[in-house]
Order: sequence, then C-alpha cells, then structure tokens
Amino acid sequence: MGNLVGLSLVFQSLLFGVVLGFLCNGVVNGGYVKYETGSGVVEGKLNVHLVPHSHDDVGWLKTVDQYYVGSNNSIQGACVENVLDSVVESLRRDPNRKFIYVEMAFFQRWWNEQSSEKQEQVKKLVDAGQLEFVNGGWCMHDEATCHYIDMIDQTTLGHYYIKDQFNKVPRAGWQIDPFGHSAVQAYLLGAELGFESLHFARIDFQDRAQRKGDKSLEVIWRGSKTFGSSSQIFTNAFPVHYSPPTGFHFEVDDDFVPVQDNSNLFDYNVESRVQDFVNAAITQANVTRTNHIMWTMGDDFEYQYAESWFKQMDKLIHYVNKDGRVNALYSTPSLYTDAKHAANVAWPLKTDDYFPYADSKNAYWTGFFTSRPGLKRYVRLLSGYYLAARQLEFLVGKRSTGPNTFGLGDALGILQHHDAVTGTAKQHTTDDYAKRLAIGSSEAEVVVNSALSCLAKNKQGDQCKEQELEFSQCQLLNISFCPPTEENISEGKSLVVVAYNSLGWNRTDIVRIPVNDANLVVQDSFGNTIEAQYVSLDNVTINLRNFYTKAYLGFSPKYAPKYWLHFQVTVPPLGWNTYFVSKGASRGKRRPGFTVESSQNKTIEVGPGNLKMSFSSSSGQLRRIYNSKTGVDVPIQQSYLWYGSSTGDLDPQVPLKVVRGALVDEVHQQFNSWIYQVTRLYKDKDYAEVEYTIGPIPTDDGVGKEVITRFTANMATDKEFYTDSNGRDFLKRVRDYREDWNLTVNQPVAGNYYPLNLGIFTKDQKSELSVLVDRATGGSSIADGQVELMLHRRLLVDDGRGVGEALDETVCVEDKCEGLTVRGNYYVRIDPLGSGARWRRTTGQEVYSPLFLAFTHEKAENWKSSYVTKASTIDPNYSLPLNVALITLQELDDGSVLLRLAHLYEANEDPEYSTLAKVELKKMFVGKTIKEVSETSLSANQEKSNIKKLEWKVEGGGEEPAPLKGGLVSNSSLVVELGPLEIRTFLLKF
Repeated sequence: MGNLVGLSLVFQSLLFGVVLGFLCNGVVNGGYVKYETGSGVVEGKLNVHLVPHSHDDVGWLKTVDQYYVGSNNSIQGACVENVLDSVVESLRRDPNRKFIYVEMAFFQRWWNEQSSEKQEQVKKLVDAGQLEFVNGGWCMHDEATCHYIDMIDQTTLGHYYIKDQFNKVPRAGWQIDPFGHSAVQAYLLGAELGFESLHFARIDFQDRAQRKGDKSLEVIWRGSKTFGSSSQIFTNAFPVHYSPPTGFHFEVDDDFVPVQDNSNLFDYNVESRVQDFVNAAITQANVTRTNHIMWTMGDDFEYQYAESWFKQMDKLIHYVNKDGRVNALYSTPSLYTDAKHAANVAWPLKTDDYFPYADSKNAYWTGFFTSRPGLKRYVRLLSGYYLAARQLEFLVGKRSTGPNTFGLGDALGILQHHDAVTGTAKQHTTDDYAKRLAIGSSEAEVVVNSALSCLAKNKQGDQCKEQELEFSQCQLLNISFCPPTEENISEGKSLVVVAYNSLGWNRTDIVRIPVNDANLVVQDSFGNTIEAQYVSLDNVTINLRNFYTKAYLGFSPKYAPKYWLHFQVTVPPLGWNTYFVSKGASRGKRRPGFTVESSQNKTIEVGPGNLKMSFSSSSGQLRRIYNSKTGVDVPIQQSYLWYGSSTGDLDPQVPLKVVRGALVDEVHQQFNSWIYQVTRLYKDKDYAEVEYTIGPIPTDDGVGKEVITRFTANMATDKEFYTDSNGRDFLKRVRDYREDWNLTVNQPVAGNYYPLNLGIFTKDQKSELSVLVDRATGGSSIADGQVELMLHRRLLVDDGRGVGEALDETVCVEDKCEGLTVRGNYYVRIDPLGSGARWRRTTGQEVYSPLFLAFTHEKAENWKSSYVTKASTIDPNYSLPLNVALITLQELDDGSVLLRLAHLYEANEDPEYSTLAKVELKKMFVGKTIKEVSETSLSANQEKSNIKKLEWKVEGGGEEPAPLKGGLVSNSSLVVELGPLEIRTFLLKF
C-alpha cells in the first residue's frame, strides 16, 4: 500500500505542476493534423482507459424495433441502426479507435441487413480488436427478476451468434445498468462463462460512498459459498455512473465544450481542456487502486454520429499525452482488466451480492421485484414451456424448415432485458413485449403439437412430416378457459389428455381441468378407472374468465364450465402418459364435493393428507399448520395488507368456505372485494398450494397500493431469513444489516426487500417455514417470525426515474377499462430444522417445469390400438438423480445437441443430496449412439479446457478447501459427475 499512497500524492501534485511548454509547439494553424491515438499503457503514469460504448436498451421508452429503426422519436431520439452504421465508419478511419458492443438482439438485426462487403469490413474490425463484443447476450439481462435458466439461455443465444459469425468469445461482463447485482451473475454468468471481469454502475449509494473512501470499488467477488475462489471474478463498480466524467460527454446534439485546437479560430482551449481532463482523472484515481482508471465514454443510445465522440477523444489522447502528466488511451474492459491484473496488487474480497439497491436516501429500487406481475408470470410460464418445447423438438428431430422454437427463444431473450421482465418500461413497450411472447409461443405450440403426434405414433425425423393428430393446448387454463375440455364429449368418444413431463424424474401431480358434466369417468392408459373429484367453479373465476377472454381473445363464451375436475396423474421422466375422460354409465350427477359454510367448533381443520391447516370459524383466518408425519406444529397467521401513503390493513373478518374431497381440500377466503384466495391441500402432498386473485386494486381514494401477503409464525428467527439468487443459491439475509458495509437504516421496509425467483424461508431452533413462488417477486421478513411477499402493485405517480408514466396497468374491453387483476400461486410448507431443502429444490423444479397438457377427442379403444399411450424417451428403468435437473436439451442448427445438467443443491445444504451425483448418458439417450462428447463453457462457445482463469491476490482471502466437482467424462462409460451446484454443459454428436 505504500506505493499506492505515494502514487496518489504524485497525482495530487500534478494539479500544481502544469507543464505548458508543449502548447507552444502544438498549436494548430488551421491545417490538417494527424492525431497520435496509438498510445498503449505507460508504466509509472496514471493511465486513463477510454472505453467507447453505447448502452442500447432492448426496449424501454420505445419498443425494440422502434429503437432499432429510430421511429417514435417524439418519445426519445434514438436509433440503433444509426449507431452501428456510424461506429463502423468511424472505426475504419483510425485503426487505434475502439468500441464495445453488448446487445446481440440489435446487432443481429443490423448484421443481417449488411452487404457481404460490409460484413467483411466489420469482421476485420473485430479481428483487429477495434470492435469488441462484451457480455454478448441477446440483451443485458436483469439480475433481480430473471431465473438462472433464462439468463443462461439468453446469453447462449448471443454467444452462439458471435461464435458463428466471428469465431470470437467475449472476455468481459458488462452489466452496467441493472438495478443491483446478484451472486449468480458473479460466479455463474461471469466466471463460468469464461469472463475475466465484470463491470457495472449501480450499487447502493451508501455502499458506493464507503467503497470510494477505502478504495474498494474494485473487488474480487466470490459469489458462491459452494465454489469460493474457484469461481471468483474481478469486479469493477464505477465511481459514479456509466457515463463519462462531467464535461466529457460528446453526443452530437449535446451542449459540450469541444477541444478547439485551431489558433486561427476563436475560443482556442487546448490548455484548459487538457487541465479539465487531468483534474477529472486525478479525482477518480484517488478512489481507485493502481495507476489505471476507466472512463466509460458513452451513455444511452449514444454515437448516433460517432465522429462527434471519436474526434474529441482523438484530440484528448493526442494533447493529454503530449502534456505528459497522465496517459490516455483507447481501451476496452478486457484491456483494462489485463492492466489491473498486471499491477499484481491485493484486492478486497466481496461475497454475497449487491441487493437491495438505493440511489438516494429514500429511493430503494425494490418495488420492481414485483412490478407487472402478469408479465412476470407470462415470462416464467413460457420459460418452462421453452425448455420442454426444445426437448420435444430434439426428440423427433429438428426440422430445417417450418415452425421452430427460435421465435420463442428470441422473445424470451429480449424479455430478460433489465427494463422488460423488470416491469420498468413504458406500457406500450410492455404490450410489445407480451405480443412477442405470444407470437413466439404460438409457433412453439405448433412444434410441440407436431412432436407429440410423432412420439405418440412412435415416429421420428422425416417420418414426422405429416402431423396425424390435432392437439389443443390451453393457455388460459388458470381462469378456466379450455375449449377442448369444456365441450361435450360425444357418445363413444373420450377427452384424451396427454401429459408430458420435462423433468428427469418420475412425477405425480394433480391435473385440474374445467368441465360441464359431473358424470365423467377418468381412466389411465391401462384402462383402470382412477379417482376423480369435482369442485364447483367459483364466481370470482367465472367473472375473470368472462372479462379476460373478451380482453385477450375478442369474445366471451356464452357459458362458463360448471366444475373443476381433479384427477391424479403419474408421468415418467422425459416422457408422457395418456388419460381418458368419458361419460359415465349412470345418468345421475355426482355430488361435486362436500361444502362447509360454518362450524360449531372454534376451529376448522382441513387437509386430506399429512399436512393440516386450522382456521378460525369466527374470523375465517389461518391459525395453525401441522404435519402429522414430521410432527412440526407452527401457530401461524396470514393476512393481506398494502403499502401506500399509509399502511392499509384489511378486514380481520374473512368469509370462509371449505370444500372437502378425496384428493384435495380447498379453503376459499374473500379478504375483501378485490382479494380472493383459495388454499389447496392435496392428499399426497405435504405442502399448501395457495391461489390468489388480486385486483382491480382500487385507487378511488387517490392512493396507489402495493399489496402483500404476510405470514406471522410463532418462531424466534433472530432477524434472519433466506432468499434465493436467481433460483439458485439461497443467501442469508439479516434485517437492517449488510455484511460488508455499514448500513444507515432510512427505509426499514423497502431497505429489507429482496428479489425472489424460487422462494424465501426462515427458521428457528426447531422448524423451517418456506414459501415458493411461481414468478419473480419481492419478499422479506420485516419482523421476527414473519415472511411476506409483495404480489401486486398499482401506483398513481411516476417514480421520477425516466419512464415518465405511473405503473397503472389497466385492461379494456370495449368501453370498459379496469385495473389489472392478477392470479397466481405460491406454495407453503413447514419442516423440521434442516429438512426443508429437499422440498424447496424438488418442488421448485416442478413449479418451473409444470406438466405440459395437450387435449384432443377420440375413441379410447382406437387411441390405445394406434398410439403409444405411455412412454419415457430415456431408458424406462432409469431416471436422473433427484439432485440433478436437465435444464437444456436442444438440437442446434449444425445438428449437434446442447445438453446442460445442473446439480440442484449447495454444499452442505442437505446431508444426502449435497453429494456427488452421476448421470448415465447412455441411458438418457437410449436407442442413440453418442459419437462425440465435448464439454464446453456455460454458453457453449468454447471448450471448457480452453478457459484460462486469472489468478488474483485477495486481501484476507486465505486458503479454502477445493469444491467437490465432477471428473472428466469417459468416452467409454459416458457418465457425467456433478458436484454440489455444478452445471455442466456439453455438445453431443450422434
């Protein structure tokens, strides 16, 4: 540190030791000047790395396409096409100039429009290192509201394109704008991609101030307790933002002071502009270690006319370097990281993450964890669908023409953008996002239906050209709209239900479909009659159905179905099973279920299985959760509240209706006129499934509302709770505390909210209370024993962060508009201390990848004689270990197959499952011969053996045990080993 202190004093002395001699020899007299821009790093000087960039949001104030072509400029003057056209021409003018680009969703649009001559020119720029791809995903994904599988998929989409077109591998992560940063981003979407560094702007304002004071903005980040230093990454948090220092912003329409070096013209200012540069450089150097600093030379949609920037930077490099006090150079994040590494100094250690993020005292960016919950659910639903669709596409052979899954992958890639799934874009942009998802899913639906038809006929490849079966899928099943199940089942025919399981293990679940006939019989694929249960459709669902089918489809069905039909299905891994629903022999209607409206007892106990819940018969509120198998008994209450200008509480008297049956018990609660909840306890499941319906949130009182549900248990949790990181690791949270900086509590609620993609749990000395979610949302524990989720938001005032409109989602049918109603699920369970991980991990995968259902009508006998009713596409006697998930199975354009396997458990999370797992590829791909297996980086753009990790000195790092990881895959045995939390990616050739 002694050298660093001395260097800092040198920087300060430069302020007073101005050397002016060069100016006399450097005057321009109106003629041509060749600026010297080729400077590299100079030892012993302060090196200012100028990194030209444009931050191009994949939708925000305008839609993706509007941003690309430059339309709708009354909202924002921005045209990505101009940026890329202009940058390429400017780079060609001077081989020393550099530029970095991130968003491949834009770049591939532009690239496809270029002539072969232009493409060759760009390839030369890339090969020369002038144009460098950083991050390289389809977008700059968010880090709070994205699931790790989505993050991997969108990154792979971009990296595949870069590799295919340029044979390049990005070296740096560039997450400059997401609103906080996750542990998974550091170790998984950083180190495991082969990135050497990660760069961003947004960290908490208190955190930044303290880090500037002790020069710890740049750290070595170990985001995973499981992997430690083996997946660490050099991380650079910018001192201010991702724009240049004040006075050095050179967009063509900006009001800036150019470097005027022509002495024949007025306002000659070379000396003053050089001094400005040196002053700004020294200011930044005094909060940074080593003699290297980065200036991010760009901002949102900048370089519309690139010469405006490059001319000024050319002059600054030329004259600053002639001055000699500091050294300026064109650079990139990769070159900057190389320089930092070569300095060979020790760096502070960072663990955990950078959530929550606040940019000022009362401005926590935590509401977006929940914003636009309908869109968030649509993304998560289609994410699981995309995973299954790619599996099916591979299983029958990907077609070279016709419908494919790329459109859905493209849409989902765009939706991971940090203004998309976050819910932070304008409404018209959000509508465009939803449209893209709908178009992509429609095309994928054709692929899926065709694949299921082929599999049922036991055909593959070219045999599948003619689709024999017409399947229907029901996207609006959650509001009871499913035409194939509602229509009358004609005499002699059956409703055929095909359930596909994209998980690698056998699963048993309850299927729930809307029907009109209470005299139905359900049979499995062997012809056995299985138990079924009816529940009458509630009025809340009927009203939702009528309004939203008209809003989404343009019409409302004349009649609503009368019942939900429940039956249990069992589906093999990566396989399907078929069930037949037909009219019963008797004409008498079956009783839908036993309904309890009131009780003489003080409490009502529900639950046909091990899990029991007790409700107060007088207040209608939850009182207790009890598991007869484990003996865990937790007194608990649940309430709905809202945050606004004041905290609102809802009526403690909750009307209660109980429906009991052989398969499921339901508790219906009407918390108020716009909050309705159904709690389902299944016979063979030891958790509660809670379905909530919230909306329209009233605003006639002039107050926006953020609606939460809160569980309050009799548990001494000592301020501690745990939230997931992008659906992967669980991180320990401590209320009103940050692990590596001192927090001044300004917002005790918002400042303790964290993003959830999998769930949240808390524990005491005896038990654990866990809640899993079906979409990205926000959660916290504001008091001991509490767990709360924010489920919906409707605001009346813009937050002043650029969008320019309030988060007030409405849905219109003809002349009637009302606030958005959201329906969703969360899942609640209690466990003995230390036993909850198995449920969280297994059920978490089942929530992400629900059973996929397809419907048609046919005679059961004909179906059974003509089609395969039940099968697994893997060895029928094999399944993946319960601690391993198949997260990618996809045939690529070149015929190779992308395979990803993920270990689901952290080290020491579970005594049985936090162990080495083994997957037998020969049994996974039964009937196929694997000719070649190549292990790659996470995004499959380089062989894993080619990843070279930089070694860094770490303050207080110390020695740590090596993580448990799988060994090399033998070409003879083809067994893949996975250690805790390990994700392994392979390219297979058959």
